[in-house]
Amino acid sequence: MVTSDAMHTQREHAAYLLGRGTDYIVIVKGNQKKLRKQLKSLPWREIPLQGHTKGTSHGRSEIRRIKVATVHNLLFPGARQAVQIKRRRTDRKTGKATIKTVYAVTSLTAEQAPATQLAALARGHWAIEALHHVRDTTFAEDASQLRTGNAPRVMATWRNLAIGALRLGGVTNIAAGLRRNARDPRRPLALLGLT
Repeated sequence: MVTSDAMHTQREHAAYLLGRGTDYIVIVKGNQKKLRKQLKSLPWREIPLQGHTKGTSHGRSEIRRIKVATVHNLLFPGARQAVQIKRRRTDRKTGKATIKTVYAVTSLTAEQAPATQLAALARGHWAIEALHHVRDTTFAEDASQLRTGNAPRVMATWRNLAIGALRLGGVTNIAAGLRRNARDPRRPLALLGLT
């Protein structure tokens, strides 16, 4: 099972995965205009709500509602279900609420993956995105000039090691943790248990 964000929602990627017996769930945004339009035009108002979750983090509360429809003629290889996730986020300080609708498609049938499982898969993908967000905002990974050989993979491994070690050490703000450890050369060693 492969999950991906909108950047990897490409017909060629889906065909490649299906050709190797792998299923997918992919987020659909503006880079797939016709597919997104097709998803938005499905009769979502007539489809019953199939699940919802509540949570709080990052100073906001969030309610996620999911609807799923079996499909047969979407403009995407192997698509068997269309997914609509509505997220209502409320800033706990200001009370300001925002609602965002996210669409996805999957090659899994309703028998293989009910709505609750699809919601968990889509939510689980954002854990990967959260790590990438930290790597990009703290280490400027997307601006890196390393493009050849194993260098990009090696640097990503070092960044993941730093993030993982800091989190295991109880650090919640990675940038602040890096600055603190940079001030004393003994701290990183202590963090890794090497003193």
